[in-house]
Amino acid sequence: MVKKNPLGTENVKSLLFSLAIPAIIGQLISLLYNMIDRMYIGHIPEIGGDALTGVGVTAPLLIIISAFSVLVGMGGAPRASIKMGGKNNEGAEEIMGNCFVALIGISIILTVLFLIFNEKLLIMFGASEKTLPYALEYMKIYTLGTIFVQLAIGMNPFISSQGFAKISMITVSIGAIINIVLDPIFIYGFKMNVKGAALATVISQAVSAIWVIGFLRGDKTNLKLKRENFKINRHIMGPVLLLGLSPFVMQITESFIIIAFNSNLQKFGGDVAVGAMTILSAAMQFTFLPLSGLTQGAQPIMSYNYGAKNKERMKDTFKYLCISTVTYSIVFWLFIMITPQLFSKIFTNDKAIIDMATQGLRIYMAGAFALGIQIACQQTFIALGNARTSLFLALLRKVFLLIPLVLILPNILSNKVFAVFLAEPISDIIAATVTGILFYRDFKSTLRNMPNTPSYN
Repeated sequence: MVKKNPLGTENVKSLLFSLAIPAIIGQLISLLYNMIDRMYIGHIPEIGGDALTGVGVTAPLLIIISAFSVLVGMGGAPRASIKMGGKNNEGAEEIMGNCFVALIGISIILTVLFLIFNEKLLIMFGASEKTLPYALEYMKIYTLGTIFVQLAIGMNPFISSQGFAKISMITVSIGAIINIVLDPIFIYGFKMNVKGAALATVISQAVSAIWVIGFLRGDKTNLKLKRENFKINRHIMGPVLLLGLSPFVMQITESFIIIAFNSNLQKFGGDVAVGAMTILSAAMQFTFLPLSGLTQGAQPIMSYNYGAKNKERMKDTFKYLCISTVTYSIVFWLFIMITPQLFSKIFTNDKAIIDMATQGLRIYMAGAFALGIQIACQQTFIALGNARTSLFLALLRKVFLLIPLVLILPNILSNKVFAVFLAEPISDIIAATVTGILFYRDFKSTLRNMPNTPSYN
């Protein structure tokens, strides 16, 4: 008797939250680690403010590294889920093996490039003479751990895509907890300052990567990493990379956005404005990561049932996902609007940065209430394998709207720093509106063109 896959049989609402809650916990733990990491750095005696700003300037490089892991992992995992829904586990394993090798190759290339060009890139990203030494100290060590970041982030979606949400959460949690423990030891105990923070991060990512590979080679997984699948097949990787382009663009353009923000803020507000931007970026992470956890819970259900042609379960999955993401984005938006100073004080005791961040948060996060619908719809396009639409939506918010607005608005408004911050909510609201309209049209069309009889597993 063939065992039924819960992705195709269990109650959708219960299944969604059973998969999403561990993913959200993992994301929140990861976010907590990022906050604590910055808190430790920001409170280093005498150099805390400059060190925090310096590490903030490294954000574009860190985003670029993780973006390539997302390109492969988020491109491959939904396709593997669709294969599983169509009862083709061997095809799913072949996708996973190809992605594993691709991640290793990308890691080697990125490590070499960043070791050569770190300093030039950091200056371009907004590092000043005061903050560059701290940025360089952090990046030189972090770059050496690129392969661990790639494997931990890039292969973990293949765990969650099988419905192993708790295991996926452990992957994130292990790294975050180890980092939180090692940070004060290396930063304060060994007096390594910023270097200590970077070393703690590399070690924690290495442990996460070992955990992921160990699970995918073990007996509990449905899809196994097999050596025979380690040869790159362009017919497999082509569609994977095409689907992964949307989340890749979402992340990679984040680095360009930070460059645009930091360079303009450095020009109009100096190091204080750049330091405040580090706090504003953390607030946006607080919005996106739980939303990302919810979509991680929905993705395997949506992809699997798309492969199984079960339209009712697809509709139910999106309904519960959308209600959850919209509710969270509105609640967190209200929190930021009411208590911006409280949030700012978490990261630093530098009064100038706190004052700038407190003013900036209400502007920068003004459109965050709309992000729930944006993320739910865009990530569902990815789960359905709709590469073109998801890529367009990723480009719309950041490339077509946000970056031009960051450059244009300071030329129109007298308060230049305010103008830079204002670009974010304008692009958020427009992008959410367009995404909602496109999704309503395309999702109805997808369901209408599917057969009425699902293939249960």
